[in-house]
Amino acid sequence: MRLEDIGFYTLSDHRADTATQHSPLIRCELILTGWCNFNCVYCRGLRKDFLPELRVEDAASVVVKWAGHGLENIRFSGGEPTLWPGLVRLVLLAVECGIRRRALSTNGSAPLGEYDRLLRAGVNDFSISLDARCSADAGVMAGGNGAFWDRLVENIRWLVARTYVTVGVVLTERNAAETAQIVQFAHDLGVADIRVIPAAQYGAMNAGLAGIPENVLNAHPILKYRAQNAACGRGARGLRPGDAPRCSLVLDDMVAMGGHHFPCIIYMREGGDPIGRLAGRSMDDVRRERAEWMACHDTRADQICRANCLDVCIDYNNRAANKSA
Repeated sequence: MRLEDIGFYTLSDHRADTATQHSPLIRCELILTGWCNFNCVYCRGLRKDFLPELRVEDAASVVVKWAGHGLENIRFSGGEPTLWPGLVRLVLLAVECGIRRRALSTNGSAPLGEYDRLLRAGVNDFSISLDARCSADAGVMAGGNGAFWDRLVENIRWLVARTYVTVGVVLTERNAAETAQIVQFAHDLGVADIRVIPAAQYGAMNAGLAGIPENVLNAHPILKYRAQNAACGRGARGLRPGDAPRCSLVLDDMVAMGGHHFPCIIYMREGGDPIGRLAGRSMDDVRRERAEWMACHDTRADQICRANCLDVCIDYNNRAANKSA
């Protein structure tokens, strides 16, 4: 399978074959806040020692710095980024800097007017959490009650009529048996794709993917990719013995939180250490540091990478390793 066929628009065979520390940055993610209005059962929060709450000026500095290295795709996340007061300003800055794709990861609970403002400011990719198919189950998964449910569903329906929207379905023992039904509900809402993934602490969960109708799978490339992997006994997380031991993604992909840069979003969320500082340093130095980290870091010996690396990242790194073999 070509990387382009998986469904993530930042992944391509060409990128894997040609990326270096001097290539344009393809994808960067900025953690704006650790605050969230949900208390999801699978979320363990962010490391407090890296102070994820950013001042608007510091966040803007990171965006400008990344844009100076040709950044094509940026993602704003948290916590819940719609609770961060400078978000619209930051999106407008990303547009002004020529960053082509401006993505937002959100729990979907903000007032519709907030998403309207963000859409008009320039967000053209909304990734929304959808871990259930009814208010009662959604309330359990979010660690509270389901009072937000009607607003969440309305927001998704409104956004899918206007831009690119995907939903993320995180599986635990509470909702895994409902996988096919949640997927069908998301499909009926009209979303572009559905990313089903087990929570890190619950290991490989492929239950339910086999029961998804073919027409639903064919409508959503990422979902179909994961279902095909599941049918072959491959989970969404974890390195296999023959997988590449180097992470080539760090060359032109970056996650920043609290003035530091991390290997990837999974590594950061699983409590891994940053590669180094981002604040107050040139991007040339930062990218050199990332290339050095890649060259000496054995992902198969790293417990976070070994247990949690995502299937799409593994396939990308295997392609990059084969290119350089």
